Amino acid sequence: MNANENSSVPNVSDSDLLISGLQHFSFCRRQWALIHIESQWSENYLTVDGKLKHDNADDPYFTEKRGDLLISHAVPVRSDRYGIVGKCDVVEFRRDDSGVRISGRDGLWLPTPVEYKRGHTKEIDADRLQLCAEAMCLEDMLCCPEIGTAYLYYMETKRREAVKLDAALRDEVASMLSEMRALYDRGYTPRVKPSAKCRACSLADICLPKLEKCGSVKEYTESIWKAGEET
Repeated sequence: MNANENSSVPNVSDSDLLISGLQHFSFCRRQWALIHIESQWSENYLTVDGKLKHDNADDPYFTEKRGDLLISHAVPVRSDRYGIVGKCDVVEFRRDDSGVRISGRDGLWLPTPVEYKRGHTKEIDADRLQLCAEAMCLEDMLCCPEIGTAYLYYMETKRREAVKLDAALRDEVASMLSEMRALYDRGYTPRVKPSAKCRACSLADICLPKLEKCGSVKEYTESIWKAGEET
């Protein structure tokens, strides 16, 4: 999902945070602010490739049934409790007596979100945070039991990775959303903190991390005044 995912989610308010922002935020606070507060966006190979590989999952009109399994694509989700909106690549509904009712379907069903990602599994929690937030939205929307496990499908390895949605991961999501909310409400973009990650960032030409080595305008003008006073 990208910064434009709210175009397919109903009843979005200006104060809603995008679930996809968790990925940006965990990667770089400044990148998130440039995209989600300043509405700046720039493509690179990684972002374009990721979008192209989402084509099969991103079909909101496609639902299939395999026995006791329903598979729905591009499912809009939201949570009023956390003030977030987004879209699940895939939600699998499995028939289960402890599940919930779904409009137009007989029986009870338990949802499981599945998020499609380019590349392979990562050491950082960015993908897992986004997936957990999607599950939390489904729980709020459907009033269903807590979802214990969800899945990430990596397109390079063509394998699913099970993600345990435990209390630690849920707390990390809630904490990060609280931090995002505080910055968003202030309209504050964090300062540059150059790192190796900057080389893979599509916003490098907008963020200009190399300029962090330069002094601020205030420091420059103060040095000019000081030099004038000394002469």
